[in-house]
Amino acid sequence: MSNHLAGETSPYLLQHADNPVDWHPWNAESLQLAREQDKPILLSIGYSACHWCHVMAHESFEDEAVAAVMNEHFVNIKVDREERPDLDHIYQNAHYLLARRSGGWPLTMFLEPDGTPFYSGTYFPKQARYGLPGFPDLLLHIAQAYKEQRSELSAQGKHLLATLASWQIEKTAEDTELAAAPISAAVQQHQQNFDPVNGGFGDAPKFLHPAELDLLLSQAHARQDEQVRHVALFTLQQMALGGLYDQLGGGFCRYSVDERWDIPHFEKMLYDNGLLLGVYCDAWLSNRDPFFARVVEQTAGWVMREMQSPHGGYFASLDADSEHEEGKFYVWQRNEIRDLLSVEEYEIVKPYYGLDSTPNFENHAWNLRVARPLSEIAEKLLLSKEQASARLAAAQAKLFTAREQRIRPSRDEKILGSWNGLMIAGMAKAARVFGNDDWLRSAQQAMDFVRETLWQNGKLLATNKGGKTHLNAYLDDHAFLLNAALELLQTEFRSADLDFAVQLADALLARFEDAQNGGFFFTSHDHEALIQRIKTGQDNATPSGNGIAAQGLQRLSEVTGDMRYAEAAERCLKLFFPMMEKAASQFSSLCTALDAALQPPSLLVLCGAEKETTAWRAAVTAKYRPELMIVVLSGDETALPAPLDKPRAATTTAWLCRGTQCLPPITELDRLLKELA
Repeated sequence: MSNHLAGETSPYLLQHADNPVDWHPWNAESLQLAREQDKPILLSIGYSACHWCHVMAHESFEDEAVAAVMNEHFVNIKVDREERPDLDHIYQNAHYLLARRSGGWPLTMFLEPDGTPFYSGTYFPKQARYGLPGFPDLLLHIAQAYKEQRSELSAQGKHLLATLASWQIEKTAEDTELAAAPISAAVQQHQQNFDPVNGGFGDAPKFLHPAELDLLLSQAHARQDEQVRHVALFTLQQMALGGLYDQLGGGFCRYSVDERWDIPHFEKMLYDNGLLLGVYCDAWLSNRDPFFARVVEQTAGWVMREMQSPHGGYFASLDADSEHEEGKFYVWQRNEIRDLLSVEEYEIVKPYYGLDSTPNFENHAWNLRVARPLSEIAEKLLLSKEQASARLAAAQAKLFTAREQRIRPSRDEKILGSWNGLMIAGMAKAARVFGNDDWLRSAQQAMDFVRETLWQNGKLLATNKGGKTHLNAYLDDHAFLLNAALELLQTEFRSADLDFAVQLADALLARFEDAQNGGFFFTSHDHEALIQRIKTGQDNATPSGNGIAAQGLQRLSEVTGDMRYAEAAERCLKLFFPMMEKAASQFSSLCTALDAALQPPSLLVLCGAEKETTAWRAAVTAKYRPELMIVVLSGDETALPAPLDKPRAATTTAWLCRGTQCLPPITELDRLLKELA
């Protein structure tokens, strides 16, 4: 018997379609059912790669007795937080108010029939442990309280809704003047939070912080500040040496449970890896360390090998679990490795991955991380660097081949507009920085899929799976895809990408902007009415939609000459500026947009034969100028906006503009480099 989830597209919802729980999706019919039956709603929010979501499902949602209690007393609604980030944001906020601590997944909410929450938690065990009540007992207590204390719960709910409403940011009475102080404050606060021993920020658990690292790298370059550069580069190095990074297959897991980056939660998310591709490109541009180039190459290889649909789009995630055990696909017993390798290979791998030390994972297993520099091992074994590298590469290939025979973690094959935007941008940037056409084609195929599938009748939708595209797209979908289109334009100009960027930007202004106060709501003006309408500038696991929207609109204004976009970005920055002054480190992506707003925009247009323009762009990029936007044209393009509409020339020519000042055409590379210097 299947419940009401059987017709859904979300793999997470479909994982629960055969539960004995009478699950419903979030829709008007489910909410109406709660009103008609006068039952509270049990809202469970999670995602398919979430380990503790699986644990709670196996313990409680697959249990007939627990399901009977749920079905008797509640209307049970399941939500995929990746398809409905609007609901997740709102009820995470509500959980914070109710529980006085941050939430996570699974998120377990108890709501009145109108959606107002009155009790919340995250994971609940079937039997009481970890200081948590047993889930069946909790259900009975909640049901009883709902029957006997309705007036108290209703009063509490009204107070909670009022508090959520008070969080809505509005512009100040006086016109805000933008200044650079929050940028310096954010950099200083990140430095203070830096772990000088292990890299990263704060203590365990350690998260990836791509928006913060992006800001630090750009500011280190702008200020020529080696201390700031060290914070970013050392963090990126330690992350990629650790078990957070897949040492055999490439790609990063979500976060590390320890401060040393040894043991991750093993799910691999598209958004993390898309963001980190761009950051590791900037790390390589900053110091040309081949280590960073190798991370980009391996991660891009993983994306194309494991995460790209045959139709072009990128899949959402890989599960943390396989065979009901977290990390089982990735970890090793020492004897397994020794039996697969030659004696010469094992004498490299044993110290390199710390197999000569104690196991770092459950059941006497190892999650591979780099424990000792290869140069040190080579010296001890009297090998050249080349010999040691060759042996290590041969051993890694054998281990990877053997691992491929294991039962793989499941893959969430829905295609999300927002996360595709992040990965398209990362792949396009990597293709540009390293001159890799395969990575560019991968990114273009994904963008073509998004444009042809998610953009319908002048409106962007959020998700596609199994031929079904649905759900209103959110701010992040529009902002991240706008940024991706601009990254693609800088790698290889296509009119379709420019047209799509304009369509997305126009939708942002028409459907998401707060015309009265500035900034962008997370949901469109025609979205379903919920208990809170969010507008936030803080970065989380992904950068703020407002921050990336402001960055993208600024750059699109440079390319098109349309000042509407720059003016909307400025309104957004002015709205959030007072909050940025108070807590700058929470607004790194908006600080990056603020930095761009405070200096004249720079646009370089190159036109000529492909071989020469490629060489010119590489020479300019070698100087690592993150603020400079470069567009390369062949001269055959038509219907270009004024900033790109340059006369054809017999030789390769550069047009360089800073703000409202444009230099005469430049036909010599040396002269261009001098102007840029």
